[in-house]
Amino acid sequence: MQLTDAQRLDWLRLIRTEGVGPRTFRGLINRFGGAGPALDALPNLTAARGRRILPPTRGEAEAEIAAAARLGIRLVAMGEPDYPRALQATDSAPPLLAIRGEAAVLRRPCVAIVGSRNASAAGLAFTERLARALGEAGLVVVSGLARGIDARAHKAALATGTVAVLAGGQDRIYPANHAGLVDAILGDGGAVVAEMPMGWEPRGRDFPRRNRIISGLSLGSVVVEAARRSGSLITARFALEQGREVFAVPGSPLDPRAEGTNDLIRQGATLVAEPDHVLLVLAPLVAEVGTGSALAVDRPDLADEPIFWDEIDLDGIALTVPADGLAEPASPASSLAEAGDDRSRLIAYLSPTPVGTDELARASGLSVRIVQTTLLELELDGRIERHGSGTVSLIGQ
Repeated sequence: MQLTDAQRLDWLRLIRTEGVGPRTFRGLINRFGGAGPALDALPNLTAARGRRILPPTRGEAEAEIAAAARLGIRLVAMGEPDYPRALQATDSAPPLLAIRGEAAVLRRPCVAIVGSRNASAAGLAFTERLARALGEAGLVVVSGLARGIDARAHKAALATGTVAVLAGGQDRIYPANHAGLVDAILGDGGAVVAEMPMGWEPRGRDFPRRNRIISGLSLGSVVVEAARRSGSLITARFALEQGREVFAVPGSPLDPRAEGTNDLIRQGATLVAEPDHVLLVLAPLVAEVGTGSALAVDRPDLADEPIFWDEIDLDGIALTVPADGLAEPASPASSLAEAGDDRSRLIAYLSPTPVGTDELARASGLSVRIVQTTLLELELDGRIERHGSGTVSLIGQ
């Protein structure tokens, strides 16, 4: 797939719309057949709950693209050749990824190395040894550009290729004193990626968002040092949910920075005391990537995904593309009219007991398209609750 300039602009406007995160984006695209029709439909859908949400203007999106281009940044869409295949295999992959540097490095097998910002000298030394050895073995080291373990992993892998994932926009390096490290990464053939808009200052919940990209880019994640409430453990959890390998470096039980890693090992993570402990586990997956085969990834249930965006939940909307291509674009006005006419009919078949969309369509005699559109309106009104496996229940009957 390769987007046209017009399509890329529509994708950017849609993902930058308030209430639209990766899951909602995919649901709207598959529901309406493209970003353009989804942009047209979204204001009417959101008006049902009393507040009409308007997408950014074309001018605003064009300004972001121009600002990115001035820094040599490209916005790459899921499905395009330069979009990382490993990341695309995850359920919360960013629809658009801002890439600066060598996109080719993202097509190579990657491993994440993360850990404490206040790392010990031993932890830093081991990180350097590990990152250098994994890089020399052909792996690209991915990390989050933070102080401590992250920064040491990037520096040790400069010569072999490293990728930094930002929590904010590409022009908002955090911490600011790592701007020189970013220059070194780009100068040595690495890459810097981000999903947030240009000018975005990272906030607290942006760092877990970033962490799921770190793990999603990688075949496995190595945690070197982490306290029990460390953000590095969030990366490990994402890796596990994404079907990737989880590694942990053991430490002294007297050191709080080892509590999290020791717990990971106790829970089944692979113990890492030398680089070969990582390489032996990843070797089959690296060979698989090298042949161009698809990654063997277990996709987690969407219901288990953590909530990072205040977005419209479209679990009831079909999230897969039909075999014959994109879903046929529907007329938003006619769809809303039909859904409104059949609203009371559908409510009659809803109850506090969760029920699937297909069962609702069979019971009510309505088409699946009308059921899905009506359920979305009911959800925006706060009338229904969504559960796992695409089921819904009525609230406050």
